[in-house]
Amino acid sequence: MRTIAFYSMKGGVGKTAAAVNIAYLASQAGYSTLLWDLDPQGASSWYLAGADRIKGQKLSALLKGKTPIAEFVHESGYPNLDFIPSHTSFRNLDVKLDQDDSTNLIKQWLAPLSEETSLVILDCPPSLSRLSEQVLKAADAVFVPVIPTWLSLNSWEQLQAFAREKKLKPSRLHPFYSMADRRKSLHRTLIDGQDEHLPGGLKTIIPNASVVEKMGEDGTPVELIAPSSVAADAYRRLWREIQRLL
Repeated sequence: MRTIAFYSMKGGVGKTAAAVNIAYLASQAGYSTLLWDLDPQGASSWYLAGADRIKGQKLSALLKGKTPIAEFVHESGYPNLDFIPSHTSFRNLDVKLDQDDSTNLIKQWLAPLSEETSLVILDCPPSLSRLSEQVLKAADAVFVPVIPTWLSLNSWEQLQAFAREKKLKPSRLHPFYSMADRRKSLHRTLIDGQDEHLPGGLKTIIPNASVVEKMGEDGTPVELIAPSSVAADAYRRLWREIQRLL
């Protein structure tokens, strides 16, 4: 079983859209895929099932060890793709993780799923926290969407510094440009100068496209909404880059 995460210190950078679309493409490629929505806002749960159809369970049931993680898993309706929906109690996860800093609970919780799951995708909340630290340790690779702006690039540099400070192997971090709009001169400048401004980043650039926003309306991956769109093609290319790293 391989574990990857989509993470950013900043919100609104296209993290959840990437997580959901990559999870869908991975499942269609034959990977038995599990998407865990760790963000209490529950955006990826919304994309996959709709907020009124499946409610997540309270975190306490997992923390107390009385309920196995398999009971938190729900089918998504797509072959090979299951997910663990978010719950508002996830907002307290950092507090709980701080109470036991000797164990990587994320890794420990996921271990029993390894016999039936080949790929776990973690959709993480936008914060720099104990949860971030455990995710960076538990994941084989962490994919970081970066909007082509100076502020977003600064957040990326802060994340690298955090990883070095915590001895978390910054080489696991893989940034990629997201929500890019070539009509904006700054975006064009930073994209064209990627080797300087985002060295080592993935080559795929996810566009700022209305079809991605439509995911929230349809609760459907871009591949099913508009398979011939530029955005769908970009997510397919991103998946191929991720697959090679796996």
